[in-house]
Amino acid sequence: MAYIVLNVRGTIDASEQVRRTLRMLRIPLRYRATILPESDSVRGMLQKARHRIAWCKADKELVKELIEKRGMKEGWKKLEKSDLKRLGYSGFDELAEAIAEDRVDFGKLDGIKPFFALSPPRGGFKRTVKRFYEQGGVLGENPELPELIRRML
Repeated sequence: MAYIVLNVRGTIDASEQVRRTLRMLRIPLRYRATILPESDSVRGMLQKARHRIAWCKADKELVKELIEKRGMKEGWKKLEKSDLKRLGYSGFDELAEAIAEDRVDFGKLDGIKPFFALSPPRGGFKRTVKRFYEQGGVLGENPELPELIRRML
């Protein structure tokens, strides 16, 4: 199962080690999201930058919405079905299922940007962005993140 990772706080006042980790995660800017495969190295990077990011397990529906609404190809052009056919997928459903089940690494798809540029959430954050989810905030592993991301699309 893949992870959806969202940069919530940006890199202001972050250490160089955390900035480097966010660059490796492909989300160095605030309100950027990406989809990463589940592995020990990814979990270690998530823990290193946990004071800046939120993540959750990826489900097929959310991945499909992200790709359809915010997926970009080279040149900042919107992703189209013809681009998916070039990669060997019949549509957004098939690609979203392959990404959510870790059969394909989203960051290694040729010609597709490995991140999503999102807007600030409509209605604002319902919880503080300075605390972990367990403490009443947004950061860290957050089961409510899909709802937040849908408000950012």
